[in-house]
Amino acid sequence: MAQQENQLDREILSCPICLDLLKDPVATGCGHSYCKSCINTHWDKEEERGSYSCPQCRETFTPRPVLGKNTMLAALVEELKKTGLQAAPADHCYAGPEDVACDVCTGRKLKALKSCLVCLASYCEKHLQPHLQSAAFKKHKLVEPSEKLQENICSRHDEVMKMFCRTDQQCICYLCSVDEHKGHDTVSAAAERTERQRELGLRRQTIQQRVKDTEKDVKLLQQEEEAVNGSADKAVEDSEEIFTELIRLLEKRSSDVKQQIRSQQETEVSRVRELQERLEQEITELKRKDHELKQLSDTEDHNQFLRNYPSLSPLSESTHSSSISIRPLRYFEDLTAAVSQVRGRLQDILSETETKILQIVSQVDVLLRQPEPETRADFLKYSQEITMDPNIANRRLLLSEGNRKVTLMREEQSYSNHPDRFTDNHQVLSRESLTGRCYWEVEVELGWCGGVGVAVAYKNISRAGNSHECSFGFNNKSWSLSCGGNSYSFDYNSITTPVSGPVSSRVGVYLDHSAGVLSFYSVSDTMTLLHRVQTTFTLPLYAGVSVSYGDTAKFCKLK
Repeated sequence: MAQQENQLDREILSCPICLDLLKDPVATGCGHSYCKSCINTHWDKEEERGSYSCPQCRETFTPRPVLGKNTMLAALVEELKKTGLQAAPADHCYAGPEDVACDVCTGRKLKALKSCLVCLASYCEKHLQPHLQSAAFKKHKLVEPSEKLQENICSRHDEVMKMFCRTDQQCICYLCSVDEHKGHDTVSAAAERTERQRELGLRRQTIQQRVKDTEKDVKLLQQEEEAVNGSADKAVEDSEEIFTELIRLLEKRSSDVKQQIRSQQETEVSRVRELQERLEQEITELKRKDHELKQLSDTEDHNQFLRNYPSLSPLSESTHSSSISIRPLRYFEDLTAAVSQVRGRLQDILSETETKILQIVSQVDVLLRQPEPETRADFLKYSQEITMDPNIANRRLLLSEGNRKVTLMREEQSYSNHPDRFTDNHQVLSRESLTGRCYWEVEVELGWCGGVGVAVAYKNISRAGNSHECSFGFNNKSWSLSCGGNSYSFDYNSITTPVSGPVSSRVGVYLDHSAGVLSFYSVSDTMTLLHRVQTTFTLPLYAGVSVSYGDTAKFCKLK
C-alpha cells in the first residue's frame, strides 16, 4: 500500500512534459503545473504564433503569461525527495515508445523487466513477482523484455511453437507435427537449440581464433608501418646529412679554386706590371739620351763637339719587347675546361646514383610482394654478378677466373695484410653486397675430402681465429648449405639440419632480402628446392663459399 501511495505521489508531482519530478514548479492560468524550464521551452517554440497554449488542455494565453514559482508544489517535491523515493529503481519508470511495456499495467504502463516465453507476456517488477515467488510459475522461461513474443505462436493452431521441423527448417507447434509436418524429422525446439548452440560455439571458436590471428596480423602490420616510417625517416635524415656534407665540400672546393685563381692572377699581374715599369723606365732613359745626343749633334762649334763626345755614357742593355714571349689568350680557360669536366663527371655519377637509388627504393615493398620464382628463367631475372674479395679470402685460397673461382692450396698465396681476412677458416666473401631480390649459382667440384659450403653472411662476421663465430653456419650471422659427396645439410647458429634432394654440381641461391627469404636449389634440367629459410635480415648480405682440400667452387656467369 505504501508503495502504491509513493507511486501516486510521483505521478502527481511529475512534470507532464519531461515526466520527471517537478523542478522549479510553476502553474499556468488553467491550473496545470510544469517545470519552469519545460513550459518556457514549449512556449519559446510558439513565439512566432503570438499565442501560448497549455500542453495538456490546449487553453491559449495572450500575451505570454509571467510565471511565478509554485511554492507549495516545490515544498512537496522537496519533501518527497527527502523520503528517498526519488531514487526509485529504473524499472519503475514509465515505458517510452522504444521500450517494452508491461502487459498487466493499466493506464500508463511501466517498462517491462522480463518477458515470459510460456505466458507470452511481459511484466514490470511489480507484476513479475508471482513468477518469482509462486511455484506454479517455476518452469516458466523468463527472458529479456521482447516485443516479438507473438512470433512464438503458431498462426494456424494458435499454439506455442515448441517443436522444430528439421525437414522444413522452421519452428512448429505440436499439432503441426502430427498434421502437415507428419513424417518429417521433428525434434523439440530445446533439442534443436542445443545442437545449434553447439555449432554456434564451434563457429564462435573459429571466429575468435580468426580475430586473434587477425589482431596478430594487425599488430605485425603496425610494427611494419613503424619500421617503414622509422627506416624512411632515418634514410631521409642520413641522405640530407650526406648531401649537406657534399654541398659543403663542393662549396669549399669552389672557394679553394677561386682562391687559387685569384692568387695566381695576383702573381701574374704583379710580374706584368713589374716588367711594364722597367720598360717605361727604359723608355724615359732612352728619351733622355736621345735628347743629349740631339743637343750634341746641334753644336756648331767643332772643338766643343769633340770635347763633349767622349763624355757620352754608353747605352744600357735593352729589354726589347720582341724578347717577351706572350702566350695565346688562354690564361685561365684551361682551368674552366677542367672544372667543366669535373662537372660532367659529377653529373654522370649523380645520374648513375639516382638510378641505383630509385632501383633500391622501388624494391621496398611491405605487402605487394611478388611470388617466389618457379622456373629457372624466372630466377635468372634476378641474376647477380658476383666476384670474390681478395682482401677477405683466407691466405690458402687461390682466386682465379676474374676472382670468380676459388681453390684451396697447400701453400699460402701472396696476399697483402688486411684486417678483413679470414685467418684460419678456408672461406671467402663476395665484394658485392646483396639486398632486394638476388639469384646466383655456384658450380661445385668436390675432391677427395668432399666438402663445399655455399653460404651467405653479414659483413660483420668475425674473421680472426677458428671459433664458431668465424665459421659459416655456426653463428647467427651466417647461413650455409654444405655440399657433400652424396648429400646436403644446412647449418645455422650451430644447428645442422639434414637436407634431402637430388645431388647436382650446381647450387642455385635465391635471396629476397626484404621478405626475409633465402632458398637453396639443386640446379639441373629443373629447379629442386633443397632448403628454404624464412627470417628477418637486418643488414646487407654477402655471398660466401668455404672449401676443403681438392675442392673448387665458382660463381657462375649467368648474364
